[in-house]
Amino acid sequence: MNVPENLKYSPDHEWIRVEGDEAYIGVTDYAQSNLGDIVFVEVETEGEELDKGEAFGNVEAVKAVEELYMPVSGEVLEFNSQLEDTPELVNKDAFGEGWMIKVKISKPSELDDLLDATAYKELLG
Repeated sequence: MNVPENLKYSPDHEWIRVEGDEAYIGVTDYAQSNLGDIVFVEVETEGEELDKGEAFGNVEAVKAVEELYMPVSGEVLEFNSQLEDTPELVNKDAFGEGWMIKVKISKPSELDDLLDATAYKELLG
């Protein structure tokens, strides 16, 4: 299972890559492999301010539909529009082209509550 060292992780299997006061968020390799082939990603929260733990969208796979949760509080600045036509990017490149949203972090201290790569690997067992 791919768990990049430069990211933070939520117990809900979202990853976050921080760049200044903004961040990219997606689902982990573990999450996408458990979901199976992803056929649709829905994010209708662009422009909204969401709290940590609130749902920012849904991912639909052949096996299931799962909600996506904010690992930190912030404003959803952008949805990865490539996922509208090619949702399978999440399966192919979960940590790269398969990112889901870009956010402006409103409570940077919440980053301290997230898991580093080692702790996330322990969570996975």
